[in-house]
Order: sequence, then C-alpha cells, then structure tokens
Amino acid sequence: MRSKEDETRMETVLTPQNTRDILARLADANRRFAAAYPGDRADRQPVHTVYGGAHLFRADVARRLGEVALRTLEENAPDPVTFARALALPGDETLARTVYARVVEKLRREPVEDFRIDFEDGYGHRTDAEEDAQAVADGEEVARGVREGLLPPYLGIRIKPLSSELHGRALRTLDLFVSTLLRGAGELPANFVVTIPKVVAAEQVAAVVEACELLERAHGLAAGALRLELMVEMTQSIIGPDGVVALPGLIAACRGRCRGAHFGTYDYTAGCSITATYQLPAHPACDFARHVMQVCLAGTGVTISDGATTVMPVGPHRAAPGVPLTPAQSDENRAAVHRAWKIHYDDVRMSLRNAYYQGWDLMPGQLPTRYAAVFAFFLESRAEAGARLRAFVEKAAQATLMGTIFDDAATGQGLLNFFLRGLNCGALTEDEALATGLTLDELRGRSFVKMLNARRARGAA
Repeated sequence: MRSKEDETRMETVLTPQNTRDILARLADANRRFAAAYPGDRADRQPVHTVYGGAHLFRADVARRLGEVALRTLEENAPDPVTFARALALPGDETLARTVYARVVEKLRREPVEDFRIDFEDGYGHRTDAEEDAQAVADGEEVARGVREGLLPPYLGIRIKPLSSELHGRALRTLDLFVSTLLRGAGELPANFVVTIPKVVAAEQVAAVVEACELLERAHGLAAGALRLELMVEMTQSIIGPDGVVALPGLIAACRGRCRGAHFGTYDYTAGCSITATYQLPAHPACDFARHVMQVCLAGTGVTISDGATTVMPVGPHRAAPGVPLTPAQSDENRAAVHRAWKIHYDDVRMSLRNAYYQGWDLMPGQLPTRYAAVFAFFLESRAEAGARLRAFVEKAAQATLMGTIFDDAATGQGLLNFFLRGLNCGALTEDEALATGLTLDELRGRSFVKMLNARRARGAA
C-alpha cells in the first residue's frame, strides 16, 4: 500500500512539454468561441420596432404617433378598470392602476423606442423617380430630426429585398437616403440601422456590407458605422438548400455589423404554404423558426425580435363631417378596438414568455397594448425576481466568506437582466429595482460577476 509520501513522489504523464500543442489548440478554440459568443450586448434593447411607410415619415413621427396612441386610449379605455377588463389584465386593481399610469406616462415621454422607415412592404412598388425623390425627402427629414432632437432613441431604414429584380433599387435607395442624411446632419442618428428583408443567401448580405463600406469611405464615417438587421421571414433563412441551418452563415456575412434578427411571421408562414386564416404568431411553424433563431443567436450579441400582430385596433364606423356616430356605432367601434387590443396583448405576452423581448408594431393604436403587456409582465414578476436576486447575492457572499466558489452566476445574471430590461423601458422604477438590495451603480454595471467581484474586493479591504 502506497504511503502519502510515495504518492507525492509519483510522476505524472502529462507534462508541459507533451501537452504544449494540446493546450495551444485548446487556447485557440477557446479564443474562437469567445469571439463568436461575446454574450449579450451592454446597451439597451428596444421593446418594439414600429414600421411605417417611407412616404409617411416625418422627423417628429414619434411625437405624432404618441398623440394618436393617447387619443385611442382615452377614447376606448378612459380609465384603468376599462383598460384592464379589455385586456383581461391579471392581478388586482392596484396592478391595473399602475400599468395604466405607466402606459400613459410612457406615451407622453417616449411613445416610440424604435422606428423603421419602410421602403419595402409598407411603401410598395413605385416608379424609380418616385422612390428616388422619397429617399431624398426622408434623408432630409432624418437630418432635421438629428438637428432638432426629434427622433426616437432607435431609428433605421428598411430597403427593398436584394432579389434579382430589386437589388439595384435597394442599393440606390440606401445610397440616396444615407448620402442626403449625412449632407444635412453631418452624422448618423444614434442607433441607426439598415434592415435587409427577405434574405435567402449570404451573398445578398455581403452585397449590402460592401455597399456600406463604400458609403462609409465616401462620407468619412468610421468603419462599421452602418449597422445591419436581418429579416428572418423566408424558410431559406432558417434551413438552406444544402440542409444546413442557414442563419449563422447569414450573420457571418454581416462581418460584425449585425445588430439584430427580426422574425417575419406572415411571409414565413406563407412560405410554408399555411393559409391566411392560420398565419398566426402562435402557429407551430413560427415556434420552430423562433427557436432556431434563439439557438443560433444565443450569446452572440445579436438581438432577436418577434413579428407583428396584423389585427388592427380600428372600429368599423367612421363619422361623416358634421354627423356624429350613433351610440350603437360608438359601442361597436369600442368593442372592435378591445378585441384587437386583446389579441395584440396576448401575442406580446406570448413573445415575452418565450424570451422575445422585442416585436413589431404597425400602428399607434397598438402602442398602449404593447406597453401594457410589457409593463404587466415585469410588474407581475418583480417581487419574486427581487427576492431571488437578493438570495443569490447573499449566497454568493456566503460562498466568498467560506472560501468556496459561487457557480450559479448565470442565473444571477438572468435576474439582473430582468431588472435592467424593466428599468430601460419604464416598466419598473428605480426604487423598485433598488429593493433588490443592489445599488444603481451595480445595476448600471450590468454584470453580476463584476458586481460580486467588486463586493468581494470591498469586503477584503
């Protein structure tokens, strides 16, 4: 039987000499993994993207949409109880009043988080002269918005597809718009992005990347200043002709420019030959595509967005000049709006449950229910998430005192992200976030591990 002294004298097989190549290859693989999966970005992700036809865009679009959204809310749900009933909002009257008040405040302060000037489906096919003029006009409007501080926090342009019929038109619109904007403002808006629709090949993405490089050099922009978003709305964006998952290759073709991937519910379901009646966000085909997106993009820093609800909160009756609606017509209008609101609210809640924290909105009447769904989602879970986060911080502190390692930082980071998202969109107040026991600096640091290390360093000092 070997003694402890014999065991300490035992020679090992693995030495620095014979493992040098093994460790070098491992280090290289780890570096490549870290580059491919840097983790979530530290900046804010908007809770929605509002799409609007390019022909309708004005620099003050966010303010105007907010005013219409407020009128829609006041006309169809003038009080918290009516709004809560329309949405079947869970919880008590306190939650209903809190959600309603925060929705109204949001619509007054920041009604639109992200807006996309749409030269695709929302604009349609026009003559080249018309689209040229519109691209210039919209570039001038965005430049005015930059100068006067009118734009929403996130803004972008959706060009036409890079198909054989439209690729020239798509790149010309991009050039006219960006060049006009930069001549008028001297800089891009904050968080500006170019959205590429109906992507089916990496070469389409590469063409836009090369066009962006030419525009950046011509206008003196920093390399990579023009960021991209990909529309995942074709089946070929999920599985390519070779049977391989296509999305990673499309992201790679962006060469570091890709900020987000947006799911397009209706083009995707149409591509699956699903009839119009059943082209719904809850269709299993959409679940499959969204989950492929999640698996492909988790940890890459590329954010994901769900699609739109196309049932619009609009009543069937319109008042003629000088002739008001009858009480019955007003009731029918309100009932129609409430039905559409409930559908939109449920779709947004489904997205949130599936960790899709962003989605599309198509008109101002959907803004109240977008924010109601998001705010209720965070408010309902705030107490439980806060208690769990406090417990995780305490557990980590105890592990540090005992000299052991706290190995569940990923869950702690997820809980921290919950409060960061809630704060960013206005669902939660600073006081509600601080009830977790964290400081504002710790919250804004956005890293659970760094927070623990800082606390450990202070404790050791």
